Amino acid sequence: MVSQKLPEDTLTEEQSKLHDEAFDTPDPPEHPKEKGWSSFFKPSMLTLLGVVILVGMGEKMAERFLPLYLISMGGGILAVGFLNGMDNLLSSLYSFPGGFLSDKIGYKKALVVFNIMAITGYSIVLFVPYWWAVLVGAVLFISWTAISLPAIMSMISKIIPKRKQTMGVTVHSLIRRLPMALGPIFGGMLIYAFGTILGLRIAFGIAIGLAVVATILQWFLVKEPEKKDKKPIKLIRSIRNIPSSLWYLLISDILIRFAEQIPYAFVVIWAVNTHGLTTIQFGVLTTIEMVTAVLIYIPVAYFADRYRKKPFVVTTFIFFTAFPFILIFCKSFWFFVIAFVIRGLKEFGEPTRKALIMELAPEDAKANTFGTYYLIRDLVVSAAAFGGAFLWNIGTDVGPRVNFLVAGAFGIIGTVFFIVFGKDSMSTPEKVVLPAEKGD
Repeated sequence: MVSQKLPEDTLTEEQSKLHDEAFDTPDPPEHPKEKGWSSFFKPSMLTLLGVVILVGMGEKMAERFLPLYLISMGGGILAVGFLNGMDNLLSSLYSFPGGFLSDKIGYKKALVVFNIMAITGYSIVLFVPYWWAVLVGAVLFISWTAISLPAIMSMISKIIPKRKQTMGVTVHSLIRRLPMALGPIFGGMLIYAFGTILGLRIAFGIAIGLAVVATILQWFLVKEPEKKDKKPIKLIRSIRNIPSSLWYLLISDILIRFAEQIPYAFVVIWAVNTHGLTTIQFGVLTTIEMVTAVLIYIPVAYFADRYRKKPFVVTTFIFFTAFPFILIFCKSFWFFVIAFVIRGLKEFGEPTRKALIMELAPEDAKANTFGTYYLIRDLVVSAAAFGGAFLWNIGTDVGPRVNFLVAGAFGIIGTVFFIVFGKDSMSTPEKVVLPAEKGD
């Protein structure tokens, strides 16, 4: 029960002290009302979310079609698998220094540095007409999300009350899904109109322009946070600081990402090259996936902030597992629509999972722990992305099905592991209980 303020003359001296601490009104900057949704309407936060849209739009116009571009430029299936594996590997390697750089120089300057890296990567792909240039450029332009995520998660954990942190993560996830939904449609239209090679080069040219605009807005409108001197961050110490409860989630997450990444780069090949869908239709499928995710984000976050988080994460893992199995039966556009609705539903508990990571992480090292978690996860999962190419290459008819079946098997193992060993967190309204009430 929530206690009520008692008359001061009825309290002992010790109870009076506890009573005053419990009911003192905090200073305005720390008041929960000041940490709520109004924080998302501050200029710095709005600009940061705008940057996420601009850079993300440029990236997603081309990213989903890179396997087609590689093959058109003379690269083979192994090159596609290498690209996907490198994406996971470098994202993991960037996540830890990304969190370190954000803590060291501030997220504003860190994001500017990575914007410039992304622009350089796009330029390499645009101006060097060889398939290997995609691999070289990807080393630079896939780094942006890795640097931004630890910084943004840390920001959300500081400005949003604990009872609303899942909703805070959800708002960021919703913003990120806008370019993920719209980018592939525009990219598919460019490829349909100009062909795979020219269309993708135009897309990368637009990506450069959007990233430049984002960098300018960010530099002038985002307020630089006050930098505090911190002790050097050591990777070994960061790994040791991960609590056992978070390790269970991490192991489950790794197995589930195997289910996602083994077929990830080959879905577009399965749809377009094998079953004759157009690139525009594939862009529409991606939009269907993102719209499905967006529609479930808010209601799921609402309930996840009030009840246990584990059931929502388990549900997400089930949808991750189902997607590769369903792909086996997809032979027409409408079958793919069903599959991509399922793929969108895999986002059911993704913000909840991220909020659970932040809750299980140590209080004094949340951003660092978040970055270390992703470093370990993506480093291991990169092996699955590489391995997916070899499974696909077994044979024209057999390879894709083996790829999907192996992916689904990893999903089943990861889901069962989390159901048995995964820890939970309960989000409940905060209450103040005086010593005299403990027995109530």
